[in-house]
Amino acid sequence: MNDQLTNSQTGEAGKPESNWERQLLEKLATDSLREQRLRRRWGIFFKFVFLTVIIFGFYYFSDYATGEMENLGHHTALIEIDGNIESEGAGSAHSVIPALNRAFADPGSVAVVVRINSPGGSPVQAGMINDEIVRLRKEYQDKKLYVVVDEICASGGYYIAVAADKIYVNKASVVGSIGVLMDGFGFTGIMEKLGVERRLMTAGENKGFMDPFSPQTEKQKAFSQAMLNEIHQQFIDTVRAGRGKRLKETPEMFSGLFWIGSKAVEMGLADDFGSVDSVARDVVKVENIVDYTQKEGLPERVLKKFGASIGSSAASTILKENVPSMR
Repeated sequence: MNDQLTNSQTGEAGKPESNWERQLLEKLATDSLREQRLRRRWGIFFKFVFLTVIIFGFYYFSDYATGEMENLGHHTALIEIDGNIESEGAGSAHSVIPALNRAFADPGSVAVVVRINSPGGSPVQAGMINDEIVRLRKEYQDKKLYVVVDEICASGGYYIAVAADKIYVNKASVVGSIGVLMDGFGFTGIMEKLGVERRLMTAGENKGFMDPFSPQTEKQKAFSQAMLNEIHQQFIDTVRAGRGKRLKETPEMFSGLFWIGSKAVEMGLADDFGSVDSVARDVVKVENIVDYTQKEGLPERVLKKFGASIGSSAASTILKENVPSMR
């Protein structure tokens, strides 16, 4: 009887203890669910804010990059070409030509100034930009296009410059380098010493003639030289067409040499000394300068920042090997 009483009391005493544990577990579970809901709501909120910022950024920067300008009044249009003349970047035809078209088409632009700071690059890109300048000058005969040279305007950069009405330089600017090159490496000697065998299979006897691990025949060298000579002659013809009687030709003018600005003016490679500001002020007579340069958009900057362009950059580097260049 005493045992029964004891068990009964223990059971009755255990109920509150069991209820207390259950209530604690329920409270912990409820708090956990509430915390998860709050965390999920804050996550949604921050994602919404981030998405809003991204959308605004795309809208703002894409609008800025297209150069949509209104109510600017009379102004001097400026386009900058800074760096190598390549298929991508500020020196590409894809970037420069749309900027040129906007600058010429804008009724408020009195003249166009192209500031060049480039050691050269692709003859294809330079040729495309040169052709477009010539076309626009014919279409908008009331608007002049002037080139202002910064530090350097050589090779492909000068190929573009000769399409201008006039070229202005600094006395110490580097101008010229009217020539074409195609460079690469050959590793056949090293491979022989190391006992490395090159196994290259092609369909077409000359398909792999620029392969750096294979010997180059005299016929292939002659073919490459003939191609370079032809591109060089195109360059010379373009310079003569652009500069005309202003050129004071010498045997070295088209040899690939370059000169400082003061000598370039003497030789007729440039017209006078000046900067963007002085040309706008003293030549165009409109000091208000508006930049039409096509800027790199937000998507490109984001991709580059996070390294998404590493693969394409490596591929383009490989493809650019052994390509004729105006540098």
